[in-house]
Amino acid sequence: MAYQMFAAINVGSSDISMKIFEISAKWGFREIDCINYILELGSDTYRLGYVSNEKINELCSCLMKFKEKMAEYGCKDYRAYATSAIREASNSLMMIELIELRTGIKVDILSNSEHRFLMLKGCASTMKEFDEITGKNTALLDMGAGSIQITLFEKHLLTATQNIKIGSIRVRDLMSGIEARVTNGEELIEEYVQNELNTFNTMYLGDKNIKNVIAIGDEIQALKKIAPELKIKNLMTKEQIDYIYQKIWNASPQELALHYGLLFERATLIRPAIVIYRMLVETTKADEIFLHDINLCDGIVADYMDTSRQFTVGRKFEEDIIASAMSMAKRYKSNKTHIAYVSNMALAIFDAMKKHHGMNQKQRLQLQIACILHDCGKFINMQNVANNSYNIIMSTEMVGLSHKEREEVANAVRYNTMYLPAYPQVKDSLGDASYTTVAKLAAILRVANALDRSHKQKVEKFIMQIKDKKLVIMVDTVNNITLEAALFKEKADFFEQIYGIRPVLKQRRNV
Repeated sequence: MAYQMFAAINVGSSDISMKIFEISAKWGFREIDCINYILELGSDTYRLGYVSNEKINELCSCLMKFKEKMAEYGCKDYRAYATSAIREASNSLMMIELIELRTGIKVDILSNSEHRFLMLKGCASTMKEFDEITGKNTALLDMGAGSIQITLFEKHLLTATQNIKIGSIRVRDLMSGIEARVTNGEELIEEYVQNELNTFNTMYLGDKNIKNVIAIGDEIQALKKIAPELKIKNLMTKEQIDYIYQKIWNASPQELALHYGLLFERATLIRPAIVIYRMLVETTKADEIFLHDINLCDGIVADYMDTSRQFTVGRKFEEDIIASAMSMAKRYKSNKTHIAYVSNMALAIFDAMKKHHGMNQKQRLQLQIACILHDCGKFINMQNVANNSYNIIMSTEMVGLSHKEREEVANAVRYNTMYLPAYPQVKDSLGDASYTTVAKLAAILRVANALDRSHKQKVEKFIMQIKDKKLVIMVDTVNNITLEAALFKEKADFFEQIYGIRPVLKQRRNV
């Protein structure tokens, strides 16, 4: 049976880890080896704003050892990603270049949404009960060193996600100076965490009844070691959480490390971790937490196999991204029927133009999201919809999209109705977005939106085909589409400028 060796490297905030996997198209992936090195890059970043030279040198030394181990296993391919500790550091770009020069390992920086999406992929790929659990209202708690991500599922689909900056290292370092002067350190941490969770509860939970909580993160293994007498495997009840909470706060980190065989650094992090778990259970009113012991490396290999189409895990992750966008549209009172209609038209144009637009499946997904969210700005006011929509999209994290991809969606929505200036005039406001991608997405969105300008879905059937440098859209309807036809020409002009192909609207009436 054909298989290959693959290395996944996680340059995290509290440690650096590498997992070696054996992967095959038929059976998926199997972990062969795991190497972990404690290095708190996040302690520098969250406290100083940058990573010190001392820790950069230590990181490079660690990666060189990883490289040697990869050679031992014959790994021909790898992926290495860095998360918030490097992403938020002021010297992040210099670090990445320096790492590659010294070690030959290319490390890519993940946005928070990309990081959490990989964790979701890793969880869904390795947790057998994932689909069954998320069939009911479920909160997925992904705890990192710098922040936590709470993702909500309803009927198997992702409905909302929010990043909250109360990760284990960030909370520990923030509270360390205060705790030295007071006797009620745990109460201070609880108060700090609860304040953040209350906001999340108000915005996203409301009266929603959360049945299940799934917890993933680096502290799970350590928490299990604290109470071996409970024999916790994959499930932790509220009573067990309270029991472990008391044990942790009745001992110092030094005592925890000594008694339970923990690294001291890890022992210092389980205090804020248990507080966050306990507070989330109280906030959601869940009776128990499902524990799944994975890290980013598992998400990296799952994503590698999924995106390379070598292996499917049985879950269509694009549907999570779309469901999240639909949830946003619902929150901002968008017309559900209209956005579904525009999406259908836009995707039909995209598919008909496949040989001419040079875009890929991810950009097709971006187009669909732009269609879903193109009117969300009306919720704020009717006078500046384009910019309002842009600001809403840019202010809302979308799991599965990088910052660049989200910026392209937001700009496509903005220039759906606004004039798109030439690149030199607009390049500074585009941020990381590709001008050509924005123009291509906006051109299709404009035409699709024009076909339902009345919001009455007048066209029941349509056929699209490319003929003689024209995109012929033959609509089959007895309805009066004078308004749509009048606005179509203006949108067709822009479309032709972008693609060199002229959209033509033709009506076939059936009596």
